[in-house]
Amino acid sequence: IQYMHPTMRRNYGQWAYHDRPRPGVLHHTSKNNEEVWTVRCGTARQMDVYTIRKLADIADEFADGFVRFTMRSNVEYMVADGAKVEPLIAALTEAGFPVGGTGPSVTMISHTQGWLHCDIPGTDASGIVKSLMDELHEEFTREEMPNRVHMTTSCCQINCGGQGDIALNIQHTKPPKINHDLVANVCERPTVVARCPVAAIRPAMVNGKPTLEVDEKKCICCGACFPPCPPMQINDPEYSKIALWIGGKNSNARSKPSFHKLVASNLPNNPPRWPEVGAVVKNILSVY
Repeated sequence: IQYMHPTMRRNYGQWAYHDRPRPGVLHHTSKNNEEVWTVRCGTARQMDVYTIRKLADIADEFADGFVRFTMRSNVEYMVADGAKVEPLIAALTEAGFPVGGTGPSVTMISHTQGWLHCDIPGTDASGIVKSLMDELHEEFTREEMPNRVHMTTSCCQINCGGQGDIALNIQHTKPPKINHDLVANVCERPTVVARCPVAAIRPAMVNGKPTLEVDEKKCICCGACFPPCPPMQINDPEYSKIALWIGGKNSNARSKPSFHKLVASNLPNNPPRWPEVGAVVKNILSVY
């Protein structure tokens, strides 16, 4: 709480109402008639140190150093003087950070680690987000959707994939290919057997070496076996596809949690721009 804006600390839990003067700006008024403006801009989730320093410099110059990152990787600046809002927006726009993401808009897409860090991704979630937001950034800067639009991307469906409202995640469509020469040296076989959610993996011997085998009739192609046993390679440039789900919700904020529904599958995992995925998402949003 010591990092909050002084006005926010003094009025913690005492807010009377808030409004949105323009896209990307929140205006809160307390019961004590104190006001604070929040300016939200969009950034990438994974940033270099120079970009972070640039954002911090803008905070020092235009917002008395008060800045925070949201769960969706937006950056918010808090000011107690309404006259500081427009110069702050101008500085952010000039630096290349779009101001928006409030109200009924397409806010920043949250995503999982992708190829940069994760050891098991089927696709690059951050790359897909970059490609989608390049095409949807105008919807970020204006409030013309029927309601809030929150999207997520996930690199695989077994670990990070069960979330989101509009969710893009990778689905493998073929069982893993096993390199039997490496299994005995790399994998702890009982752990791999226990990890399979449908008991499709069992110990085996191939060419006199202890290894594993997959019952392809049981396998659901989830990829859970790959993290503890990399020789069970399931990623495939042809058979690892992207699926698009809508309607899901994890939290109970404003409405109850709900399952999401599959609306598009077998979209090609086609870096670096994923045009097929972008076309489907834009079509869904235009219909919405």
